Amino acid sequence: MDRDDIPVGRVLSRREALAALGASGLAILAGDSRPAHAWISPRSRVPACVARPAQTEGPYFVDRMLQRSDIRSDPAGGAVKEGTPLSLTFAVSALRSGSCGPLAGAHVDIWHCDAQGIYSGVEDPGFNTVGQSFLRGYQITDAAGEARFQTIYPGWYSGRAVHIHFKIRTDPQAERGHDFTSQVYFDDDLTAKVLSGMPYAAKTGRHDRNPDDSIFARGGDQLLLATRPSGDGYAARFEVGLQLA
Repeated sequence: MDRDDIPVGRVLSRREALAALGASGLAILAGDSRPAHAWISPRSRVPACVARPAQTEGPYFVDRMLQRSDIRSDPAGGAVKEGTPLSLTFAVSALRSGSCGPLAGAHVDIWHCDAQGIYSGVEDPGFNTVGQSFLRGYQITDAAGEARFQTIYPGWYSGRAVHIHFKIRTDPQAERGHDFTSQVYFDDDLTAKVLSGMPYAAKTGRHDRNPDDSIFARGGDQLLLATRPSGDGYAARFEVGLQLA
């Protein structure tokens, strides 16, 4: 069953973050949806409790509990998915008792389609990849609240803009562990550039842009990745803050 319309998880609102942190405003840049960066030295940045909208899990989440940083290969056969390299870092922070700090030990899952728009581990009208696990994996956030992944720029499939799913859990084994699920998106011009090259260009048809995507319309402008060139691909860092008791 397609579950793209089922909301999952919760992130602190801008009002909640500002109220909890008081006048300092380190969590949110008031009146602006972009992350607020507070610097105390060139090498030590205050973590940003950045409010992000939850979005749907979708029909392709498979909880394989596959811990790895490089998710490009399929563990079953060892084949590596081709595509433009993407280094993606999640910086997770927590709001507790009025203070904002890095959330260490959080379980961050990501999953997305390959250059041809195919997900691993599922049966779909257009493909059957049951038993495969390419472009899936999780990492545990370090002392700085960061989880790093090496993957490829996703491809596209009809009805959706190019995106990556992510899920953050404080304790996947606990019945009451905190669970937040959403998606990240890319600049449309950059996507058009990437998709014009191989292996993406082997897929014919017109890809959906962000404004064409009904799920992106539910807060996707706050989930855009700020990418930068890195080697022969791109790198991005995404900050998200969770409200924990």
